[in-house]
Amino acid sequence: MNTVAIRHELHDYIDKATDKRIEEIYAIINGSNAEAYKWWEDEELVAELERRSADLKSGKDKGVSLEESKARIKAILKKNG
Repeated sequence: MNTVAIRHELHDYIDKATDKRIEEIYAIINGSNAEAYKWWEDEELVAELERRSADLKSGKDKGVSLEESKARIKAILKKNG
């Protein structure tokens, strides 16, 4: 992924991010000594993880095998490398 694409993706993410996420991103960029991110306290993230887990368990989402993941990563690296 080139820097123009990354810039576009970051802009999209920031436009949709919650206030809490914006503050966390800002702290990272400025090297602030912000409190470490406690993902298990992030209700939105935990809800999303639970939804995805339920989809995998029910078969609604078939998931991706380790081999397929590796092949996808290799293809991306080859394309961008």
